[in-house]
Amino acid sequence: MASVQEDFVRRAHDAIPGGSLGTYFPADGQEFVIARGEGARVFDTAGKEYIDYVLGSGPMVLGHAHPAVVAAVTAQLQRGSSFYALNEPAVLLAEKLRESVPCAEQVKFCSSGSEACFFALRIARAATRRNKILKFEGAYHGHFDATLMGTWPGKLPNETYPAATPDSAGIPQNVRGDVLVAPFNDLERTAEIVKAHKDDLAAIIVEPQSRLVDPKPGFLEGLRRLAHEAGVILVFDEVVMGFRVARGGAQELYGVIPDIACFGKVLGGGYPLAAVAASRPLMQLCNPRHKGQADYAYMSGTLNGNAVAAAAGLATLTELEKPGAYERLRAIGERMRSGLRQAASRAGVAAQVLGVGPMANIYFTATPITDYRTAETQDAARSRALGRELLKRGFLTHLVTKIYLSLAHSDADIDRTVGTVEELLKADLR
Repeated sequence: MASVQEDFVRRAHDAIPGGSLGTYFPADGQEFVIARGEGARVFDTAGKEYIDYVLGSGPMVLGHAHPAVVAAVTAQLQRGSSFYALNEPAVLLAEKLRESVPCAEQVKFCSSGSEACFFALRIARAATRRNKILKFEGAYHGHFDATLMGTWPGKLPNETYPAATPDSAGIPQNVRGDVLVAPFNDLERTAEIVKAHKDDLAAIIVEPQSRLVDPKPGFLEGLRRLAHEAGVILVFDEVVMGFRVARGGAQELYGVIPDIACFGKVLGGGYPLAAVAASRPLMQLCNPRHKGQADYAYMSGTLNGNAVAAAAGLATLTELEKPGAYERLRAIGERMRSGLRQAASRAGVAAQVLGVGPMANIYFTATPITDYRTAETQDAARSRALGRELLKRGFLTHLVTKIYLSLAHSDADIDRTVGTVEELLKADLR
């Protein structure tokens, strides 16, 4: 007779393609269904406990079921959940964004980071009346057609930059012509592309730390200068970094202010919420009172500024404003990163460990990682094997992307994780 969990997994495969809600799925024989989360841990339907380093793909920076978020959501549910009109938590959260983020004179909400990037680029096109966008190879800016290019080229393209390679079937061929792809951290090559296409280039979109790869000194400043000189809109995708690495996000961390910034994940406190933030003139382009004007950029959605999600986000940001919160997030991230470096060194395994704030990841390569192509030199089989073995031992990770940490993780959690990684690396797993 199948166990409760085995039955759930079977039913998931029957009802959901691949038994996966997104792109994450465990190896065959390791599939599980989560029943609940508490702090830094999740528990599956068989009762097994995992230290969680996926954290819902990043939103749960306070940990699961944080009392302040639970209280805020519970209180708002009693008042109503969705209104398609201004509501108190959404207004308060918009004000909080303006107080925190250097580029944010005005804010508009949507439901996901993908939507935020989509709308930011629409606003950029409306502002410049140009069509093309430039992104960086290996960067993920959501699931819509124009940015799902050059993100996971399983085989490195033979074509030279700025060719865009679609990452999915179903993307119209004509979209490809409006997307330029540059190598991250190569300011000289990026400048060549910008200058060659400046008359039709609307936006440069960049994750300030691209998939955990640090920007080289001067790179973001160079993008800011290039965008200004070409009359191009600089968009920071801060869906991952926003409110995680600092109260003012990557703009505060690196001291470079974009024209538009996109937020998600932490902003919603575990609920579907994201935002676009920019100067007043740019944000006025999506003012619905201007509908019908030539430069009006449509931005709307049924759940935009959902009251429950906004209440959760407001509670999350309020907790992060408490004394010592960001210091703690930086400390646990550094503890994990230094621990992983030491574990690999003691095991005699060549590895690079990247990350900032409460994020980390280990790449099995001796090559310093400065962009997507150097990241691709890693031993991916070893990375997958490490993830499988960690899951067996009660550590939930997604090493294809990154290790997320939360205020709920203890030093003991991190030390236990690092110790297990060292043990597994010494076993030369494959």
